[in-house]
Amino acid sequence: MATINVYTETTPNPATMKFLVNKLLINGSVDFPDQEKAQASPFARELFKFNFVNGVFFASNFVTITKTDDADWSDIEALLKDFVKGAVESELKVQEVVADENVSFEGTETEVKIQQVLHDYVRPAVEQDGGAIAYKSFENGTVTVELRGSCSGCPSSTITLKAGIEGLLKRMVPDVEEVVAEAM
Repeated sequence: MATINVYTETTPNPATMKFLVNKLLINGSVDFPDQEKAQASPFARELFKFNFVNGVFFASNFVTITKTDDADWSDIEALLKDFVKGAVESELKVQEVVADENVSFEGTETEVKIQQVLHDYVRPAVEQDGGAIAYKSFENGTVTVELRGSCSGCPSSTITLKAGIEGLLKRMVPDVEEVVAEAM
């Protein structure tokens, strides 16, 4: 068995930290914003046993963990790093049942173009910060997206949404006038 290495990266959201491993954890992404939703994931269920874990998000080779306000990263980072290493080494599953992650876009020509831009250009950048973005709808010039992982509740997500994502979509899809985030 190959040695599992875990390293951490801060994210723009001070309440979250990204724990990266040298192994694919999941194709796509999955968000467990609370303990109840984590029941479908043995890995997330175990993380929520720590009283300072407030949210868990998995994508490709990392897990983003959201801490409670009263916890300090300097006190919990090493503990979580060791836990993630052990969980990956013991092949603790991210999901009991793995959903098929084939990418397909539906809707009008404009909606398909929006989804393609979000998937090809926005998703990789957002994943770098430990988050994810999901297309919800396009109506009357307004694109609605859902921000998950470290993006959910992040102080800089509004700037990213307006300056980054909205600007990109307006340039690449002329019908887009505005981008808004749906509250989780």
